Amino acid sequence: MAYALVAGVPPEYGLYTAIVMTAIGAFFASSRQLINGPTNAISIAVLSALAPIALADDKIAAVILLALMIGCIQLCIALFRLGDLTRYISHSVIVGFTAGASVLLVLDQMKNLLGKKAVGDVHEHFLMRFWNSMTDGGDIHSGTLLVGAASMALVLGLRWAKKRLGWHLFPELLVTVLVVSAAAHWLTIDGLSVVGTIPAKLPTFSVPNADYTMLRELAPSALAIATLGLLEAIAMAKSIAAQKRQRLDLNQVCVSEGFANIGGGFFQCIPGSGSLTRSAINVQAGAVTQWAGMISAGAVAVIVLLFAPYAQFIPKACLAGILIVTAVGMIDPKALRYHMKASRFDAGIVLATAVAAVAISVEFCVLIGTFMSFMLVVPRAGRMLLTEFVITKDRVIAERTNEDTACNKILMFGLEGEMFFGAAGRMEEHLNKIEARMRGEGRVLVLRMKRVRSPDAICMHLFNDFVKRMENRGQHVIICGVRDDLYTAMERTDFNMEVSEVYREHKVRFSSTMEAVKRAYELLGDDLCATCPKRSGEQKEGLYFMV
Repeated sequence: MAYALVAGVPPEYGLYTAIVMTAIGAFFASSRQLINGPTNAISIAVLSALAPIALADDKIAAVILLALMIGCIQLCIALFRLGDLTRYISHSVIVGFTAGASVLLVLDQMKNLLGKKAVGDVHEHFLMRFWNSMTDGGDIHSGTLLVGAASMALVLGLRWAKKRLGWHLFPELLVTVLVVSAAAHWLTIDGLSVVGTIPAKLPTFSVPNADYTMLRELAPSALAIATLGLLEAIAMAKSIAAQKRQRLDLNQVCVSEGFANIGGGFFQCIPGSGSLTRSAINVQAGAVTQWAGMISAGAVAVIVLLFAPYAQFIPKACLAGILIVTAVGMIDPKALRYHMKASRFDAGIVLATAVAAVAISVEFCVLIGTFMSFMLVVPRAGRMLLTEFVITKDRVIAERTNEDTACNKILMFGLEGEMFFGAAGRMEEHLNKIEARMRGEGRVLVLRMKRVRSPDAICMHLFNDFVKRMENRGQHVIICGVRDDLYTAMERTDFNMEVSEVYREHKVRFSSTMEAVKRAYELLGDDLCATCPKRSGEQKEGLYFMV
């Protein structure tokens, strides 16, 4: 009920979500203990998305349509198997979002905690509406503040006792609502705002009103909330999988989230995701299959049918106090400090996401964090390393150190990294460096490409041109460690394998690098450099090298 109030809709829609989304999500879930439903993060994002809508009926229609749109986006992500892309979104986005969303949740609930009226136009920024409500929303209602403060004190006290006594399954939030509601009703506090009547009925099937104008206005928010929901669900599912030693299919998690929100859109639900608190309780209760989620949904349905009329006695200040305690608890100071200290990139993402959540909007901050994550991933993926190898006096092929003297007849280099367009600039620099080194007395180039992956047209074009230039100057190129994907790319791009010798990995008896070096010595004959280890010691037919 509290999450529905956060989203700006009547509380029964939160209960409908805890029935429909939980059941559908459990049926399709990859994680056995993940519980879907309304969450703090999603509800805050929905509140921000619905801010421009003034009429209550329009808000309800919009939030239901939003759930359907989010589900469709998540299902498309699953159908195109893009769920794995979420691993390229830094966890710092979640940390920053949580910090910013927590601040927003506290600010949003202050009017309910203090008994003030909401003041401000729906098109105004949230911070402006908060300021207007605090300054022009009337005096503080002492009875409302007392109820809210008592609720916070009782929740914190019960949690302390629960931890001290080891009662892991003790429902401190439910007990707080019951005790505070009973006390407030008994004291008959004048002017105390309550939740109001909740119908004792289950949600019915209905097709959302897909108005084109509303679809267009909600599309950016739907994309952001869909991404946030997947990140939240996947993070929780991964945590459970690690704890329970389960295999997790990230794409199936996307499928379950998509179907859960689509189903919610047809049964008057608000958008939701994997719930941190409910999933944690589910694990602690000893759940081992998805039936736990189905039973949870059924239990909420029974409670709605039997006890919904009693919700009219729940003070909004009580729920506000619970939400404020929950919002403060959402922030993990240890995780926040860790990500701020880990690197400048992590700190930048955390700060940008958190500030954007408060200063711009919650759903937009998710897109900012996601964009920054990809902006950091692409340059790192485009890094390509160049390593020079030498033959030591012990006849071992090893990475060159400052003490090693380079051979001026046989030059050996290794390329390592993703050979795609993002690395083209770096690869060209490395090839130019090799070419400059070969302009001296170098006769044979051994190029080790065992650690090269994902070749594409741009990099293959650079590589082909480089080899042609070398061969045109009479310098022989031997390419070794060639994996199947690179060899296939060579064939498709008409690489001249007759001029440049290619040694494929796993196609020679021992090491392709060793075979390439032996071939380089055959090409040199007696034209050895002054420091060549082959000049000293026994001269034997056939040399063996270790890589």
